[in-house]
Amino acid sequence: MAPPAAASLSGPHALARQALSPFASRRSGRLSVLVVAPRPVSSLAVAALVPWRGRMVAAAATAAEMAPAVSGEDGKPFVEEMRAVAMRLHTKDQANEGEKEPEAPPVSMWEPSVEGYLRFLVDSKVVFQMLEAIVDRAVVPWYAEFSNTGLERSEQLKKDLEWFRLQGHIIPEPSAPGTTYASYLEELAEKDPQAFICHFYNVYFAHTAGGRMIGKKVSEKILNKEELEFYKWEGNVSQLLQNVRNKLNQVASSWSRGEKDHCLEETEKSFKYSGDLLRHIFT
Repeated sequence: MAPPAAASLSGPHALARQALSPFASRRSGRLSVLVVAPRPVSSLAVAALVPWRGRMVAAAATAAEMAPAVSGEDGKPFVEEMRAVAMRLHTKDQANEGEKEPEAPPVSMWEPSVEGYLRFLVDSKVVFQMLEAIVDRAVVPWYAEFSNTGLERSEQLKKDLEWFRLQGHIIPEPSAPGTTYASYLEELAEKDPQAFICHFYNVYFAHTAGGRMIGKKVSEKILNKEELEFYKWEGNVSQLLQNVRNKLNQVASSWSRGEKDHCLEETEKSFKYSGDLLRHIFT
């Protein structure tokens, strides 16, 4: 919505002055086994150790539903830790917790072009397609928990690009920011599940917050307020996000403190990659 050579930005929705984010040590050799006690849901969630590429990783086996959010060692759900780290990568203008200096103009000052916006949409489609393919393949078993969440965007982007084509616009080929990010995600998914989950969380949650605001502002300037499918969801978005939060907390509950910290350390890279995509719009 994550490093190419371009300079770092403060993150996808951190680029927008008024955007509100929904988020906000190396890994140890330990990995715990978690059995979640039955709750009033239809299944028992079990996170177990399984061998994977020469080491042990957590595999979550669940039936129809995930249990509610599970707290970490300090009593805080892990998604709240992810949010807190992300919020610190905002500027003070964007969030009280922000610690970054502004590195890009506010959205109100952008002068987007259709050509640049199309490059952004094309590259975004490449990234979302990769995220969806990774969780569908589930090379790490618990990736499957994040398939068909309702937050998927590639089909919506496909429809939007077809709409632009019918308006007479030439659809560009994917460019380095999108293909580089997609390749990086594929690499992480194979060898570094915790880092991959950091990107998964930040890309999807950023798009529902600052991403939507950016889309609205761009639409007002160059699309006669046309609302693209990219910014529409079926059902209640807040509930879709909460469902994913619960799953993220459940999966992370089996991670060691070192693995959680490693996930959090990837946040800045996620913001940088997403920021490189957004450069298409305002440069």
